[in-house]
Order: sequence, then structure tokens, then C-alpha cells
Amino acid sequence: MCGICGEFRFDHEFPDLEKIKTMQDRLAKRGPDSSGQYAFGPIALGHRRLAIIDLSEHSHQPMADPELGLSIVFNGTIYNYPELKQQLISKGYRFFSEGDTEVILKAFAEWGEHCVERLQGMFAFAIWNQRTETLFLARDRMGVKPLYYTQERKFFRFASNTQALLAVGDVDTSIDPVALHHLFTLHAVVPAPNTILRGIRKLPPAHCMSINRLGQQTLRRYWQLEACRPAEKFSETEWQEKIHDALKLSVKRRIEIADVPVGVLLSGGLDSSLLVALLAEQGVKDLKTFTIGFEDHPDEKGNEFEYSDPVAERYATDHQKFHVPNEQVLQRLPEAIDAMAEPMFAQDAVAFYLLSEQVAQKVKVVQSGQGADEVFAGYFWYPKMHEAEGSVLDRFRPFYFDRCHEEYCETVDDFYCREDYTSQLIEQRLTDVAADEYIDAVLQTDVTTLIVDDPVKRVDNMTMAWGLEARVPFLDHELVELAASMPPEYKLSHGGKGVLKQIARGLIPDAVIDRPKGYFPMPALKYVRGDFLDFMRDILDSKVCRERGLYQRKYVEKLLTEPEQYHTRLQGSKLWHLTALEFWLQRNGI
Repeated sequence: MCGICGEFRFDHEFPDLEKIKTMQDRLAKRGPDSSGQYAFGPIALGHRRLAIIDLSEHSHQPMADPELGLSIVFNGTIYNYPELKQQLISKGYRFFSEGDTEVILKAFAEWGEHCVERLQGMFAFAIWNQRTETLFLARDRMGVKPLYYTQERKFFRFASNTQALLAVGDVDTSIDPVALHHLFTLHAVVPAPNTILRGIRKLPPAHCMSINRLGQQTLRRYWQLEACRPAEKFSETEWQEKIHDALKLSVKRRIEIADVPVGVLLSGGLDSSLLVALLAEQGVKDLKTFTIGFEDHPDEKGNEFEYSDPVAERYATDHQKFHVPNEQVLQRLPEAIDAMAEPMFAQDAVAFYLLSEQVAQKVKVVQSGQGADEVFAGYFWYPKMHEAEGSVLDRFRPFYFDRCHEEYCETVDDFYCREDYTSQLIEQRLTDVAADEYIDAVLQTDVTTLIVDDPVKRVDNMTMAWGLEARVPFLDHELVELAASMPPEYKLSHGGKGVLKQIARGLIPDAVIDRPKGYFPMPALKYVRGDFLDFMRDILDSKVCRERGLYQRKYVEKLLTEPEQYHTRLQGSKLWHLTALEFWLQRNGI
């Protein structure tokens, strides 16, 4: 797990290594263990390393193989690299390291851009082919690892976060109207390739890109999730066994491929609790687990220790709990915003940031339960969409969109009130997907598009801010493919995640399985009052915000007058949404 960056020149000039160094500095927290640069002709690559596999210098990056004429910078983990390595050795390749980075390099030499189809894991990487003077970039199927870029007539630059690109300048920082519409409609989800800034794009998940010496791009999707039933029929019990086996394999992959200890972020919910149980099934001993809690609010409890504690006790984990007072949340909020590659509205972003700070002092790698709700239909809105009638959009929009297009136009300046971009996007995604039933299409869209730029991105950003690698077993692409082909009634049953609840029965306490769906609690950013309200008012009333003119003042004043009266359909604070975007822009000098 690392931070990567680079520059490819098209104007016969050499890349400025000081700019590479500047980008590396903005990526330092992602890779605190070492750094390196590579430059050859029109290309320069930079890397910050978090050493997880092959801790020796042999896996130092950028990694170059002069014999093959290839160089690579890589962020992520390839779980099947030992098998791939043996295949490549049988083909005559010789290895000088024990890690997964060199395996990608050799795999590219053998299979070209189609090497990505053979990789199991989370990854974002760039390979420079000296012989063809071509830069090849790829991102994993589920979008767990980020890859941002900016391109002008003279150059192409890429990095693991937007801050690295912004630090060296030459970026159009005007607001992207399409992205802004998505941001305020899909609770901060801006699907690739857009970002909130016109001048920065991101490589879509399951895609690879080649760029030649003239700056010409070729983009290819290498994986597509289908949500169709298999030809062979299986009973509910057989499906349960298949999912259980796939889960055990996924967890096993993510515990074995590491040369450092691996812990678990134990929230107290079904997903993370099940991970602990599955790891115990694999024979893992002395497992470290971590939970965070916040101050209670009159309308909502601030921790879920009553659920996480029994799981830790049952499996005798080395369990640590952290309680964070509200004043610390507000004090540390700017740091969490600074760790966001893009604006995020979810109230648990700060929670993950503060938890990761503590966890990183104990382990370098954790497993986390992100993705289970989207893969196995755990959220309350899925049954409503399933039962609703009308067009694909009519069945989705009332239960998911934060605001209708009309309210969006009340929120932002008239300049940004154009087409209903979000409705167009969602309708297209739900229509184009290969799916047997409507709810299959919804889950496929969520897993491949929406989750990428909400919980998945949030966990990567907040953990990597402390040099902590987060692994997400529920997003193993083989498990996801299997779940997508399963009849939806087995997922929707028992109030959602039915198949997981059946697997968990007997492995974790019934109280955890049968409890209402929980969310990482951060009441102070949902029920806004006191110091938090003053904080948001100061930002939205600031000179910078007013001069930016992004929001309509009448709408801002309405929210400030009654902040606890305006929540989205998914129970997010609309006032926090406006504040979070403006604060992110200010913190990034935009």
C-alpha cells in the first residue's frame, strides 16, 4: 500500500523532478517507510512506500527492469501473486524480489495490458514501457485504490490523491457542473471520470488506459459485473454454502498475504463481527480488534460498544476501545478534511480518521466490513426500491437522492443549475447493466459505481492518512460475482443481508445479528447545534464563501435557521453537506 505519482511529457522537455518531489511530499502519509524516483527521457515516476510484503529493499519502488525495458509504481496488494509468480517462472522469468510489485511487471511483459484480468486484489499502478514510449495505467475492479490524473497539451500527470496534483499547479480548479450535481444528489458520490474540479479526472474502476508519446489515450474496460442467474439451479442452503466458502477464501487471502500483523476494525455490526468469526475459523490467534465511540446525543447513541464487546470476548481478541469527546471531533475535523482526496459528506469519515490514528500505532493492516451492505442488500432503501413501481428511475430516485433537481437549483447559483445530470446518469446505469431483475440492477450499480466514491474511497483516504492499509474482504471480485448471480430474495430476507445472517448464526451473538441496522455513529454532524453549528455558520458566512457565490444565500440562511430540520432521505445533514464542500475547497486553496 503506497502513494504513486508521475509525469509524462509530450513536448520533448524533461519532467521537473522537483515537481515529482512536491507530489511525493503530498503522498508521504500514504507511504511513510521510504520514497524513490525514476526518470528516463519524457517520463518521471515517484513513489512513497508502506512496506507490507517483502519488507526488504528489493521491493523498493519505482521498480525498473532494464532487461525488459519496463518501470512501475504500484499501490495496493495482489493476493494471487504467488501463483502468478510460479506461472511466470515456468515461462522463464527470473525474479530479484519476493513481493507482488515485480510480479505485475513481469506479468505485463508476458501478457501486455491483459495482465490486469489475471490480478486478484486491489491496485492502482502505472507502467512505463521504454521501448514503445507508452504509459500504461490500471485500476482494480472494485475501485478500492484511487488513481487521479490531469492532462494538458504538454503533459500528463497522475497521483494517488488530488492534493499531489494541486500542489504542482497547472490544474483547472473551476467547479465541474456535472460533478456538483452528483455531489449534492448522491451524498458526495461523483462517479469516475469526473471530480468536483474540471481539471482533475480519475480512472474508472475496472479500466486500464494507455497513453502514447503524442498524448493520445486509449481507455479499455477489462471487467464487467453481470447480475444474472446461472444456468444451474441451487437451493437456498446451497447458495449459503457457496457464499460461506467464498467468504472464507476472501478472508484467507487477506490474512495470508502480508509480512506484518493484520487486525480488524470491529464496529459492532454484523459485517465486521462476521469477519472476526471467519478469521477465527481460519485459525488466526491473538487477533487485534479496534472500536471507536463518541458522545451520546439525546436522539442517538454515540457508540456501539455493547455489540462489539461480546464479539471480542467470544473470540478472545486483543480488543481496544477508543472514546472521543465532541471537542476533539471539532478540533480534529480540519485534519480529516485535509485527508479527503475529494469532498465527503458521510459523518463517519471523521470517525474513521480518528480510529485509524489509533490503530496505526498497533498494526499496519486491517480488515474492514465495507461493501457488505451493497453486495448483500443490507440498507433499508433496497426493499423499497424492489417493491416500488414505475420506471427504473422512479423506483430509485425517491429513496436515494439527497434532493430533487428543483431543490438542487434552490441550493446552488443559477450558473450551475443546468440539466438533471444525476437522473440521466442513474437511468443510464440501471438500464445498461446485464441484470435479471430490477433490484439486481440496483445492487450492480451500487457495487460498481456508487460505493466506489463513498464508503470505499472514505476508508482508503482515512486509513492511508495514517499509513494504514485497509483490506475489504466483502469486495473480493469473485465473491461479488457470486453474490450478484444469487437470487435477490436470499439477500433481501431477514431485513436485508439474509444470507450473511444465516451464515453468522452460531458464529456471533444473536443480538448482533438481529439488531436493527447500525451506522458508524457521529451524532454531532447529524444533529447540528452548539459549537458545531457555530463552526458551520462561520464557514458558510465567510468572505471566501460569499465571494465564491456557489450557494444561494436564501437557501443557506434557511438551513442555518433550523439546522436540525433539514435532513436527506438517508438522514444526512443538508447543512453539513454545504459546509463540507466549502470547507474542502478552502482547505485546498480553491
